[in-house]
Amino acid sequence: MSSDDIEALALLHDPVRRTLYAAVTAAGGDMGRGEAAQAAGVSRTLAGHHLDKLVEAGLLESGFRQQEKKGPGSGRPAKVYRRARGERSVSLPPRDYATLASVLAAVVDLLGAEEQAEEAARAAGAGLAGRHRGERAESVLERRGYEPYAEGGVVRLRNCPFHALSVEQPLLVCSMNLALCQGLLEGLGDDPRRAELDPRPGECCVSLKQIDVDIEAG
Repeated sequence: MSSDDIEALALLHDPVRRTLYAAVTAAGGDMGRGEAAQAAGVSRTLAGHHLDKLVEAGLLESGFRQQEKKGPGSGRPAKVYRRARGERSVSLPPRDYATLASVLAAVVDLLGAEEQAEEAARAAGAGLAGRHRGERAESVLERRGYEPYAEGGVVRLRNCPFHALSVEQPLLVCSMNLALCQGLLEGLGDDPRRAELDPRPGECCVSLKQIDVDIEAG
């Protein structure tokens, strides 16, 4: 944890900035100032001010959307915002679970214990289900940071909570993530076959077959 992390996350204490950040991240891609302002119920100028503050803090990234019309009179490219690729975390006192997770993943790889790791992940998913009896898997995954959204009969997961580790050990982490989701589904009395590997750039590698899921399409 660094002072930069604390300062960045402190910006989200402001309700307008928090709403703007949530709107941009929920968009799953580029969002213009006007769209963000409308989502937050503030003026475009005020939205731009707060969005730029979030960019300065490293919570969002900005770019420009090219206009369809080219040449004279086409106007300036519109500024757009998207979630930053970096991560921010705060732990008091400081803890470093990520390093230990990386070491453990490396040990699994060295021992060739992928099957055992998947079994442990499936059991962890079942244990998670035990703490959320009567809830839907999508709701549990939402609270665990997966950011589920419906699209074309599939529930996709916009965020991978294990992203940093999946970059180091993609095959292991994705297979364990799938097993965890399957264990969660089975523990909740749902069909574990709903979860399957369905990687998409910038999102979680797992998706769920949709069954009357009441989630807004992304």
